Amino acid sequence: MKLGINLRNYYEIIYMKNYNLSDNINRSNILTEESNHLSKNIDTVSTSKLVDIFVEEDKKPQQAISQAKHQITKSIDLIYQRLIDNGRLFYIGAGTSGRIAVLDAVECPPTFCTSPELVQAVIAGGSSSLINSSEEKEDSNSLSIKDLKERNFSSKDCLIGITAGGTTPYVLSGLNYARNIGALNIAITSVPEQQASFGSNITIRLITGPEIIAGSTRLKAGTATKMALNIISSGVMIKLGKVFDNKMIDVSISNKKLFDRALRITSSLLNIEMKEAQLLLDQAKGSIKVACIIKSSGMDQKSAFALLERNNHNLRKALKDINIEF
Repeated sequence: MKLGINLRNYYEIIYMKNYNLSDNINRSNILTEESNHLSKNIDTVSTSKLVDIFVEEDKKPQQAISQAKHQITKSIDLIYQRLIDNGRLFYIGAGTSGRIAVLDAVECPPTFCTSPELVQAVIAGGSSSLINSSEEKEDSNSLSIKDLKERNFSSKDCLIGITAGGTTPYVLSGLNYARNIGALNIAITSVPEQQASFGSNITIRLITGPEIIAGSTRLKAGTATKMALNIISSGVMIKLGKVFDNKMIDVSISNKKLFDRALRITSSLLNIEMKEAQLLLDQAKGSIKVACIIKSSGMDQKSAFALLERNNHNLRKALKDINIEF
Protein backbone atom coordinates (compact mmCIF):
# COMPACT_ATOMS: atom_id res chain seq x y z
CA MET A 1 0.00 0.00 0.00
CA LYS A 2 1.43 3.36 -1.05
CA LEU A 3 0.81 6.13 1.50
CA GLY A 4 2.95 8.87 0.01
CA ILE A 5 5.40 10.00 -2.63
CA ASN A 6 8.88 8.65 -3.12
CA LEU A 7 10.70 10.76 -0.52
CA ARG A 8 14.13 10.31 -2.08
CA ASN A 9 12.84 11.57 -5.40
CA TYR A 10 11.04 14.45 -3.63
CA TYR A 11 14.17 15.61 -1.86
CA GLU A 12 16.25 15.45 -5.04
CA ILE A 13 13.75 17.38 -7.16
CA ILE A 14 12.43 19.93 -4.68
CA TYR A 15 14.41 20.22 -1.50
CA MET A 16 18.03 19.82 -2.51
CA LYS A 17 17.74 22.09 -5.56
CA ASN A 18 15.97 24.99 -3.90
CA TYR A 19 16.74 25.37 -0.21
CA ASN A 20 19.65 25.73 2.15
CA LEU A 21 20.05 26.85 5.74
CA SER A 22 21.73 30.15 4.91
CA ASP A 23 18.56 31.34 3.13
CA ASN A 24 16.23 30.16 5.89
CA ILE A 25 14.03 32.49 7.98
CA ASN A 26 13.65 31.33 11.58
CA ARG A 27 9.90 30.96 12.11
CA SER A 28 10.12 29.18 15.46
CA ASN A 29 8.60 32.12 17.32
CA ILE A 30 5.55 32.43 15.04
CA LEU A 31 2.36 31.51 16.86
CA THR A 32 1.00 29.31 14.08
CA GLU A 33 4.24 27.31 14.03
CA GLU A 34 4.37 26.64 17.77
CA SER A 35 3.59 23.27 19.32
CA ASN A 36 0.19 22.90 20.98
CA HIS A 37 0.60 21.44 24.46
CA LEU A 38 -2.96 20.06 24.42
CA SER A 39 -2.15 17.79 21.47
CA LYS A 40 1.21 16.57 22.72
CA ASN A 41 1.55 12.83 22.03
CA ILE A 42 -1.69 12.88 20.00
CA ASP A 43 -0.31 10.02 17.96
CA THR A 44 -0.52 7.77 21.03
CA VAL A 45 -4.04 8.53 22.32
CA SER A 46 -7.31 6.73 21.59
CA THR A 47 -9.47 7.80 18.68
CA SER A 48 -12.07 9.12 21.12
CA LYS A 49 -9.48 11.25 22.90
CA LEU A 50 -8.12 12.47 19.54
CA VAL A 51 -11.60 13.66 18.54
CA ASP A 52 -12.08 15.32 21.94
CA ILE A 53 -8.92 17.38 21.37
CA PHE A 54 -10.18 18.55 17.97
CA VAL A 55 -13.64 19.37 19.34
CA GLU A 56 -12.18 21.46 22.16
CA GLU A 57 -9.67 23.30 19.97
CA ASP A 58 -12.23 24.01 17.26
CA LYS A 59 -14.04 26.35 19.66
CA LYS A 60 -11.20 28.82 19.22
CA PRO A 61 -11.98 29.99 15.66
CA GLN A 62 -15.37 31.31 16.86
CA GLN A 63 -13.65 33.12 19.73
CA ALA A 64 -11.13 34.60 17.30
CA ILE A 65 -13.92 35.90 15.06
CA SER A 66 -15.63 37.50 18.04
CA GLN A 67 -12.42 39.29 19.04
CA ALA A 68 -11.97 40.61 15.49
CA LYS A 69 -15.55 41.90 15.21
CA HIS A 70 -14.58 45.58 14.93
CA GLN A 71 -12.12 45.01 12.07
CA ILE A 72 -14.56 42.74 10.21
CA THR A 73 -17.32 45.34 10.55
CA LYS A 74 -15.07 48.11 9.23
CA SER A 75 -13.99 45.89 6.33
CA ILE A 76 -17.59 45.29 5.24
CA ASP A 77 -18.40 49.00 5.27
CA LEU A 78 -15.30 50.03 3.32
CA ILE A 79 -15.65 47.24 0.75
CA TYR A 80 -19.31 48.15 0.25
CA GLN A 81 -18.37 51.76 -0.47
CA ARG A 82 -15.86 50.63 -3.11
CA LEU A 83 -18.29 48.24 -4.77
CA ILE A 84 -21.07 50.81 -5.13
CA ASP A 85 -18.48 53.00 -6.85
CA ASN A 86 -17.84 50.23 -9.44
CA GLY A 87 -14.91 48.67 -7.60
CA ARG A 88 -14.34 44.93 -7.19
CA LEU A 89 -13.34 42.64 -4.34
CA PHE A 90 -10.25 40.42 -4.66
CA TYR A 91 -8.87 37.79 -2.31
CA ILE A 92 -5.25 36.70 -2.59
CA GLY A 93 -3.57 33.73 -0.95
CA ALA A 94 -1.33 30.73 -1.41
CA GLY A 95 -1.93 27.10 -0.52
CA THR A 96 -4.74 26.61 1.98
CA SER A 97 -5.42 30.35 2.20
CA GLY A 98 -5.79 30.60 -1.57
CA ARG A 99 -8.08 27.59 -1.76
CA ILE A 100 -10.33 28.97 1.00
CA ALA A 101 -10.43 32.29 -0.87
CA VAL A 102 -11.49 30.57 -4.10
CA LEU A 103 -14.22 28.66 -2.27
CA ASP A 104 -15.78 31.88 -0.97
CA ALA A 105 -15.44 33.81 -4.23
CA VAL A 106 -16.98 31.17 -6.51
CA GLU A 107 -20.06 30.94 -4.28
CA CYS A 108 -21.02 34.58 -4.87
CA PRO A 109 -22.45 34.24 -8.43
CA PRO A 110 -24.89 31.39 -7.64
CA THR A 111 -25.88 32.82 -4.25
CA PHE A 112 -26.14 36.50 -5.11
CA CYS A 113 -26.31 36.50 -8.94
CA THR A 114 -23.15 38.58 -9.16
CA SER A 115 -20.80 38.74 -12.10
CA PRO A 116 -17.79 36.40 -11.70
CA GLU A 117 -15.64 39.54 -12.00
CA LEU A 118 -17.14 41.25 -8.93
CA VAL A 119 -15.56 38.92 -6.36
CA GLN A 120 -12.39 37.17 -7.47
CA ALA A 121 -9.82 34.95 -5.80
CA VAL A 122 -6.18 35.03 -6.85
CA ILE A 123 -4.23 31.94 -5.80
CA ALA A 124 -0.50 31.36 -6.19
CA GLY A 125 -0.02 28.92 -9.07
CA GLY A 126 -3.44 29.56 -10.60
CA SER A 127 -6.37 27.19 -10.89
CA SER A 128 -4.17 24.07 -10.99
CA SER A 129 -3.25 24.82 -7.36
CA LEU A 130 -6.79 23.92 -6.35
CA ILE A 131 -6.18 20.22 -6.94
CA ASN A 132 -2.39 20.00 -7.07
CA SER A 133 -0.21 21.48 -4.37
CA SER A 134 2.07 24.24 -5.64
CA GLU A 135 3.08 25.83 -2.36
CA GLU A 136 6.52 26.73 -3.72
CA LYS A 137 4.81 29.52 -5.69
CA GLU A 138 4.11 31.37 -2.44
CA ASP A 139 7.81 32.34 -2.20
CA SER A 140 7.54 34.65 -5.22
CA ASN A 141 7.46 38.42 -4.64
CA SER A 142 6.61 39.26 -8.25
CA LEU A 143 4.04 36.62 -9.21
CA SER A 144 1.17 38.16 -7.22
CA ILE A 145 1.71 41.56 -8.84
CA LYS A 146 1.67 39.94 -12.27
CA ASP A 147 -1.52 38.05 -11.37
CA LEU A 148 -3.24 41.23 -10.17
CA LYS A 149 -2.18 43.24 -13.21
CA GLU A 150 -3.57 40.53 -15.51
CA ARG A 151 -6.96 41.12 -13.84
CA ASN A 152 -6.66 44.91 -14.28
CA PHE A 153 -6.65 45.39 -10.52
CA SER A 154 -6.90 49.13 -9.87
CA SER A 155 -7.15 51.81 -7.19
CA LYS A 156 -10.95 51.43 -7.24
CA ASP A 157 -10.72 47.82 -6.07
CA CYS A 158 -10.30 46.01 -2.73
CA LEU A 159 -7.74 43.34 -1.87
CA ILE A 160 -7.94 40.95 1.06
CA GLY A 161 -4.59 39.23 1.55
CA ILE A 162 -4.65 36.02 3.58
CA THR A 163 -1.47 34.80 5.28
CA ALA A 164 -1.98 32.79 8.46
CA GLY A 165 1.63 33.08 9.64
CA GLY A 166 2.11 36.56 8.22
CA THR A 167 5.22 35.71 6.17
CA THR A 168 3.96 34.63 2.73
CA PRO A 169 5.90 36.68 0.11
CA TYR A 170 3.22 36.16 -2.57
CA VAL A 171 0.56 37.71 -0.34
CA LEU A 172 2.75 40.41 1.24
CA SER A 173 3.90 41.73 -2.13
CA GLY A 174 0.30 41.74 -3.38
CA LEU A 175 -0.83 43.76 -0.37
CA ASN A 176 2.08 46.15 -0.83
CA TYR A 177 1.18 46.63 -4.50
CA ALA A 178 -2.46 47.33 -3.59
CA ARG A 179 -1.36 49.90 -1.01
CA ASN A 180 0.99 51.60 -3.46
CA ILE A 181 -1.72 52.12 -6.10
CA GLY A 182 -4.32 53.31 -3.58
CA ALA A 183 -6.58 50.26 -3.51
CA LEU A 184 -8.28 49.25 -0.26
CA ASN A 185 -6.01 46.61 1.30
CA ILE A 186 -6.99 44.29 4.14
CA ALA A 187 -4.80 41.64 5.73
CA ILE A 188 -6.10 38.49 7.43
CA THR A 189 -3.62 36.68 9.65
CA SER A 190 -3.49 34.44 12.71
CA VAL A 191 -0.49 35.95 14.47
CA PRO A 192 -0.24 38.96 16.81
CA GLU A 193 1.06 42.36 15.74
CA GLN A 194 4.52 41.91 17.22
CA GLN A 195 5.04 38.91 14.91
CA ALA A 196 3.69 40.45 11.69
CA SER A 197 2.85 44.03 10.77
CA PHE A 198 1.35 44.81 7.36
CA GLY A 199 0.69 48.54 7.10
CA SER A 200 -2.71 47.69 5.60
CA ASN A 201 -5.84 49.80 5.87
CA ILE A 202 -7.26 47.08 8.12
CA THR A 203 -5.66 44.02 9.69
CA ILE A 204 -7.98 41.24 10.83
CA ARG A 205 -6.13 39.12 13.38
CA LEU A 206 -7.77 35.74 13.93
CA ILE A 207 -5.77 34.48 16.90
CA THR A 208 -6.53 30.78 17.10
CA GLY A 209 -3.26 29.70 18.75
CA PRO A 210 -0.91 26.83 17.88
CA GLU A 211 -2.43 24.18 15.65
CA ILE A 212 -3.22 20.65 16.84
CA ILE A 213 -0.71 19.50 14.24
CA ALA A 214 2.02 22.11 14.56
CA GLY A 215 2.09 24.45 11.57
CA SER A 216 -0.96 22.95 9.83
CA THR A 217 -2.92 26.16 9.35
CA ARG A 218 -5.55 24.37 7.27
CA LEU A 219 -7.02 23.56 10.69
CA LYS A 220 -8.04 26.32 13.17
CA ALA A 221 -6.56 29.23 11.25
CA GLY A 222 -8.21 28.00 8.05
CA THR A 223 -11.56 27.53 9.79
CA ALA A 224 -11.44 31.05 11.23
CA THR A 225 -10.48 32.48 7.83
CA LYS A 226 -13.42 30.78 6.13
CA MET A 227 -15.74 32.14 8.82
CA ALA A 228 -14.39 35.67 8.35
CA LEU A 229 -14.78 35.54 4.57
CA ASN A 230 -18.32 34.17 4.97
CA ILE A 231 -19.23 37.18 7.10
CA ILE A 232 -17.45 39.73 4.91
CA SER A 233 -18.81 38.61 1.53
CA SER A 234 -22.31 37.98 2.89
CA GLY A 235 -22.31 41.28 4.79
CA VAL A 236 -21.30 43.23 1.69
CA MET A 237 -23.95 41.49 -0.42
CA ILE A 238 -26.64 42.20 2.17
CA LYS A 239 -25.72 45.89 2.11
CA LEU A 240 -25.82 45.80 -1.69
CA GLY A 241 -29.46 44.66 -1.51
CA LYS A 242 -28.84 41.06 -2.49
CA VAL A 243 -30.84 39.88 0.53
CA PHE A 244 -34.39 40.84 1.57
CA ASP A 245 -35.40 39.92 5.12
CA ASN A 246 -33.10 36.87 5.34
CA LYS A 247 -33.75 35.53 1.85
CA MET A 248 -31.42 35.50 -1.18
CA ILE A 249 -33.59 37.46 -3.57
CA ASP A 250 -30.91 37.65 -6.26
CA VAL A 251 -30.49 33.87 -6.46
CA SER A 252 -29.29 32.69 -9.86
CA ILE A 253 -31.76 30.09 -11.16
CA SER A 254 -29.33 27.68 -12.78
CA ASN A 255 -30.61 24.27 -11.65
CA LYS A 256 -33.73 22.58 -10.27
CA LYS A 257 -32.78 23.19 -6.63
CA LEU A 258 -32.33 26.91 -7.19
CA PHE A 259 -35.54 27.08 -9.25
CA ASP A 260 -37.39 25.52 -6.34
CA ARG A 261 -35.73 27.95 -3.94
CA ALA A 262 -36.72 30.94 -6.08
CA LEU A 263 -40.31 29.71 -6.19
CA ARG A 264 -40.43 29.24 -2.42
CA ILE A 265 -38.88 32.66 -1.74
CA THR A 266 -41.31 34.40 -4.09
CA SER A 267 -44.25 32.51 -2.63
CA SER A 268 -43.20 33.31 0.94
CA LEU A 269 -42.47 37.01 0.38
CA LEU A 270 -45.73 37.63 -1.48
CA ASN A 271 -47.84 35.12 0.46
CA ILE A 272 -49.06 33.47 -2.73
CA GLU A 273 -49.37 29.94 -4.09
CA MET A 274 -46.47 28.32 -5.93
CA LYS A 275 -48.32 28.34 -9.27
CA GLU A 276 -48.77 32.10 -9.09
CA ALA A 277 -45.15 32.47 -8.02
CA GLN A 278 -44.02 30.66 -11.16
CA LEU A 279 -46.22 32.84 -13.38
CA LEU A 280 -44.72 35.95 -11.79
CA LEU A 281 -41.18 34.65 -12.19
CA ASP A 282 -41.92 33.91 -15.85
CA GLN A 283 -43.10 37.50 -16.29
CA ALA A 284 -40.03 38.77 -14.43
CA LYS A 285 -37.56 36.66 -16.44
CA GLY A 286 -36.53 34.82 -13.27
CA SER A 287 -35.98 37.89 -11.11
CA ILE A 288 -37.53 37.58 -7.64
CA LYS A 289 -37.14 41.33 -7.14
CA VAL A 290 -39.03 42.19 -10.30
CA ALA A 291 -41.70 39.61 -9.48
CA CYS A 292 -42.23 41.27 -6.10
CA ILE A 293 -42.57 44.73 -7.70
CA ILE A 294 -44.98 43.49 -10.37
CA LYS A 295 -47.22 41.82 -7.80
CA SER A 296 -47.19 44.60 -5.20
CA SER A 297 -47.43 47.58 -7.58
CA GLY A 298 -49.20 46.34 -10.69
CA MET A 299 -46.32 47.58 -12.86
CA ASP A 300 -45.36 45.82 -16.04
CA GLN A 301 -42.00 44.09 -16.35
CA LYS A 302 -40.23 46.95 -18.11
CA SER A 303 -41.34 49.54 -15.54
CA ALA A 304 -40.38 47.23 -12.66
CA PHE A 305 -36.88 46.75 -14.09
CA ALA A 306 -36.53 50.52 -14.53
CA LEU A 307 -37.59 51.11 -10.93
CA LEU A 308 -34.93 48.69 -9.71
CA GLU A 309 -32.32 50.37 -11.88
CA ARG A 310 -33.12 53.76 -10.34
CA ASN A 311 -32.61 52.28 -6.88
CA ASN A 312 -29.34 50.42 -7.50
CA HIS A 313 -31.21 47.10 -7.70
CA ASN A 314 -32.22 47.34 -4.03
CA LEU A 315 -35.75 45.97 -3.64
CA ARG A 316 -36.47 47.61 -0.29
CA LYS A 317 -35.42 51.03 -1.61
CA ALA A 318 -37.39 50.50 -4.83
CA LEU A 319 -40.58 49.68 -2.92
CA LYS A 320 -40.06 52.66 -0.64
CA ASP A 321 -39.62 54.82 -3.75
CA ILE A 322 -43.22 54.04 -4.76
CA ASN A 323 -44.54 54.18 -1.17
CA ILE A 324 -45.14 50.46 -0.75
CA GLU A 325 -44.58 48.86 2.66
CA PHE A 326 -43.49 45.26 2.39
